[in-house]
Amino acid sequence: MDGQSGRVALVTGASRGLGAAISATLARDGFAVAINFLRASDTAAALRERIVDAGGRAEMFRADVTDEAEVAELHRRVVAAFGALDVLVLNATGPQPDVPVEELGWADVLAQLDFFVKSPLLLTRAAVGGMKRRRYGRIVHIGSDVVALGPAESSAYVAAKAAQLGLARSWARELAPHGITVNYIAPGWVPTDRHEDVPPAVQDAYASRVPLGRLGVPADVAEAVAFLASDRGGFITGQTLAVNGGITFT
Repeated sequence: MDGQSGRVALVTGASRGLGAAISATLARDGFAVAINFLRASDTAAALRERIVDAGGRAEMFRADVTDEAEVAELHRRVVAAFGALDVLVLNATGPQPDVPVEELGWADVLAQLDFFVKSPLLLTRAAVGGMKRRRYGRIVHIGSDVVALGPAESSAYVAAKAAQLGLARSWARELAPHGITVNYIAPGWVPTDRHEDVPPAVQDAYASRVPLGRLGVPADVAEAVAFLASDRGGFITGQTLAVNGGITFT
């Protein structure tokens, strides 16, 4: 477990998909996990039960992480429950519709910025004071390899994810003197329950382009987060880790 037994991690958007896998993996490694969710209370509860049954520690925290007041209250409740917040995993996301540029409105861009710029800002601003006082912190952004790939009709999403990468790089330099690392994980397409309507032929076509010859699974991303959150990742900051089977090289 390195030195992380007793550390506390908050995972946003944790009730399912990548967030659930990240939460379970961090709990396995000894972190107490704050499971953030907005609507899926049943799946969040099931995740908490799995973690507790396996001997871990986890609690559920409902909050809209794009809302300033709710983020402040979320941070207060997490610290009240666990005593501190050491690791922040910025995973929450929303719909990512394909929109041709001639139909793209500013509201479409703002909707993506809410999740990938506003939410990370609110959460980091809330957490960083305690991290500075303890001279320890891990901030892990769950980004995307779309910043490198630039898929068509996804410009609002790509722009927001690129902005999130900019936050991570700048914060890494700013916060390093305080013992806080900031990194950006860039997964490729990792099918989860939110992609259950994607036809198998589409998934097979994507997998055929992956140099390692398969689609990613949530555990691939979760293990990368666990490494960066651990003491093993303590000398890594300001970096982009592409977890995509080799589709891009950074």
